[in-house]
Amino acid sequence: MRRAALLAGLALALLGGDSSSASAAPPGIKHVFIIVLENENFEASFGPQSPATYLSQELPAQGAFLPNYYAIGHLSLDNYIAMVSGQAPNVETQSDCQFFTNFSPGTPTSDGQYVGQGCVYPPGVANIANQLEGAGLTWKGYMEDMNAPTGQEQPCRHPAIGAQDNTQTAEPNDMYAARHNPFVYFHSIIDFPTCVQNDVDLSHLAADLQSESTTPSYSFIVPNLCNDGHDEPCVNGQPGGLAQADGWLRDHVPQILHSPGYKDHGLLIVTFDEAEAVPGAPGGGPDASACCNEQPGPNTANPGGLIQGPGGGKIGTVMLSPCIKPGTVDETPYNHYSMLRSIEDLFGLSHLGYAGQQGLEVFDDDVFTHVPCVAIDLQRKPRKAEVGERTRFRFHVGSDGADCIRGVEIRFAGKRTFTNEDGNAKIRTTLKAPRRYRVRATKGGCEPDSAKVRGKR
Repeated sequence: MRRAALLAGLALALLGGDSSSASAAPPGIKHVFIIVLENENFEASFGPQSPATYLSQELPAQGAFLPNYYAIGHLSLDNYIAMVSGQAPNVETQSDCQFFTNFSPGTPTSDGQYVGQGCVYPPGVANIANQLEGAGLTWKGYMEDMNAPTGQEQPCRHPAIGAQDNTQTAEPNDMYAARHNPFVYFHSIIDFPTCVQNDVDLSHLAADLQSESTTPSYSFIVPNLCNDGHDEPCVNGQPGGLAQADGWLRDHVPQILHSPGYKDHGLLIVTFDEAEAVPGAPGGGPDASACCNEQPGPNTANPGGLIQGPGGGKIGTVMLSPCIKPGTVDETPYNHYSMLRSIEDLFGLSHLGYAGQQGLEVFDDDVFTHVPCVAIDLQRKPRKAEVGERTRFRFHVGSDGADCIRGVEIRFAGKRTFTNEDGNAKIRTTLKAPRRYRVRATKGGCEPDSAKVRGKR
């Protein structure tokens, strides 16, 4: 299928979900970074006995802690797929797709889901990578150990269609897991060069972070089977578990936080795929609880998989951003569908699958608590004016925050005024020379905006 035809098909596919305009977006986040860890209950990760002190104590103190964040199913893969597409579990994704089979028949439903069983979704099933590309934005998946077996570049690494997945078990020199790389489960990605270009080894991250221009709009970052906490102990002799994951975060999170892309309205989300589903595990054993009126979808009766329950359990999540006040705690219930919807809203995208569920909570000003990240948008301003003629210039500002609409100072051609409750203002003046005059819109606690007006003879 040609790329243009695929994108047209994806546009039609969106009609099965919430293809309306995105919700009112939070502050102008430009770069989203997601780090996904593995298989830990909330109590084990964030409780008083947690060995992950960087995750459970230091990072929440720098940003926002979301204690009531839930996974959507068991085992791993169905959660990863939900994070990027809003598709609910099916029996094969719940078993981590031991064989790399096609999803079939792939019949769309009225709520954005597709009916069928299998692993690799048909070309018409959209995901956030397709959405970002369609909007002219950039994305990358950074997968640790993707290049491990040979040391050579192996982007977009996945089993052959119909073949057994030989990455289910870690090897001492290769701890990459295809089931933790959601992008390779969509024909709309793996059948096109976009996969080789954008789904790469973690080693690419450091170079990409060096400048804002090379930092993707959306980065999905997955450690290997040892560093994500999945294995304990690890096949290479390292301890694994939460302590290992915490050490990995200490090494890698500062690289993101110090990067130009993060500093300019970036957002880092650190979450888990699912809660532990093994009896007797630390943190309370198996957990298949859910929140947010989660629906099971058309392809499985029990999202909890091998344990009875409506979801993937309580996991908790940490978020950091220049737009978040350190020490923020938001007790609103969220899940992976909420995260997808929130990111779609940040980038002005439509809602895929269950991200379009009616009434689903999104990350809003309960999370984005740092007011200066609410931007003033100078939406209406004159483009040009005759020099020497007294003219009434009209201005209008908009903003996601009401406090950044009214009382905004407008400075233009040596004059100043303030916007009214509706964000409107006017200045009567005479331009004296044929040059460009700058308009400035500013208010304390808001990110300013500016524009230029050309004076002509």
